[in-house]
Amino acid sequence: MTIEIIIVGIVCLVVGAVIGMVFSKSSLNSKANFILEDAKKNAENILEKATVQAEATKKEKHLQAKEKFFELKSQHDTDIQSRERKMQEVEKRIKDKEQKLNDDLSKTGKLEKDLDRQIADYSRKNDIIEKKQAELDIATAQKVEMLEKISAYSAEEAKLELVESLKAEAKTRAQAHVQSIMEEAQMNAKNEAKKIVIQTIQRIGTEQAVENSVSVFNIESDEVKGRIIGREGRNIRALEAATGVEIIVDDTPEAILLSCFDPVRREIARLSLHRLVTDGRIHPARIEEVVEKTRKQIEDEIIEVGKRTIIDLGIHGLHPELVKIVGRMKYRSSYGQNLLQHSREVANIAATMAAELGLNVKLAKRAGLLHDIGKVPEQESELPHALLGMQWAEKYGENPEVINAIGAHHDEIEMTSLLSPIIQVADGISGARPGARRQVLESYIQRLKDLEATALGFDGVSSAYAIQAGRELRVMVESGKVNDEQSAQLSYDISEKIQNELTYPGQVKITVIRETRSVNIAR
Repeated sequence: MTIEIIIVGIVCLVVGAVIGMVFSKSSLNSKANFILEDAKKNAENILEKATVQAEATKKEKHLQAKEKFFELKSQHDTDIQSRERKMQEVEKRIKDKEQKLNDDLSKTGKLEKDLDRQIADYSRKNDIIEKKQAELDIATAQKVEMLEKISAYSAEEAKLELVESLKAEAKTRAQAHVQSIMEEAQMNAKNEAKKIVIQTIQRIGTEQAVENSVSVFNIESDEVKGRIIGREGRNIRALEAATGVEIIVDDTPEAILLSCFDPVRREIARLSLHRLVTDGRIHPARIEEVVEKTRKQIEDEIIEVGKRTIIDLGIHGLHPELVKIVGRMKYRSSYGQNLLQHSREVANIAATMAAELGLNVKLAKRAGLLHDIGKVPEQESELPHALLGMQWAEKYGENPEVINAIGAHHDEIEMTSLLSPIIQVADGISGARPGARRQVLESYIQRLKDLEATALGFDGVSSAYAIQAGRELRVMVESGKVNDEQSAQLSYDISEKIQNELTYPGQVKITVIRETRSVNIAR
């Protein structure tokens, strides 16, 4: 029973399973059909949408293509119209040129016709003129022939006589006119020159520039005089020998006179005395040392004076040697007139006159300052001072106008520029004013220089100084070349030469000094 039940149960299970499978398959088929139909519907919907979208896209592209076409067509039409306008303009220009050419051709035709007509008129008038000229020539010849018969002159003779008479008359009139112009020019020139000179003199303030040959050295007390004189006068003798200056110690209270024609020597002696008195040590060796130092100081001062002078006058670019020469002018005189002051006056006067005449003021001032540089040579020269100064200026690269003005201010050479007569006139104005110069002093100084030069011309002479207004000549000789006997002979020879060759008032005492020194140095 149990087995039957089990079998029945199994059979029921199998049948149930088969029935389930059948029902399950049927359900699957129906679901598949439903999905398939749904997919078909979706596909149809998608296809319909795609078709609609494709149509819309097609229409849109078609519209875009139409728009692009119309745009290109419009641009093409614009280009065509632009080309047509250009072609029309070109055609118009061509037509205008053709019209102008036609007009020119027509005008040319008219001009040719007018020219032909003018040529014909000219030919006709020329024929008439030639006929008239021929008739005039015949009539002139007849009249000339008639005049020749009446006057007994040929035509050529009459012409020559007429020309000569006209020449003489014209020459007379021209000479009278030239003479009148020259007289008027000379009158105006003299008046103008006087005016310029008077204005220049009025505008230039001058100082007294006369120098003497004596300097006064002031001392604090007469006790110092004894120290300056030294034992048996050895300090005075050493100082006079070293400087070439005569030192006069007399009864004048608190003063010593320094006498010398050369201002440089006198200044060296004055400064040396000042140093010696201030220092207190006064003996021959110290005197020589101080004099040598003072001489070097004066040389430096000369350069400084030259620099200050050119700065005051506004002169630039002067050669250093010329600056030194200008400084030396301070210690030179011309006929008693200080040479540097004189040259400054000439420079200012020349500059004023050059300004009045419209010339180069700087060159005039430069030439005025340098015009007398030939008066301060370190060694005596046989050349006139104007030519010597000209050589120096040329050597140191001065302007040609300045060189000519220096050389020509005393007419040694020909003047080649307007600056030269101005310097000559300015020099005359500075030297000719009352109190500017003393002629006697210049001749006196020249006599002293000649005395010194005569002594220096002998062998063995180291230095020579004219003192006591030229009444004594002190000659220093080299002890190695001149002995005592030769010193006496040298004194006699110098006196004989001075007596035979020089002109001098009174007597001249020649003193020959021979000094022997032995010097050793302890180390």
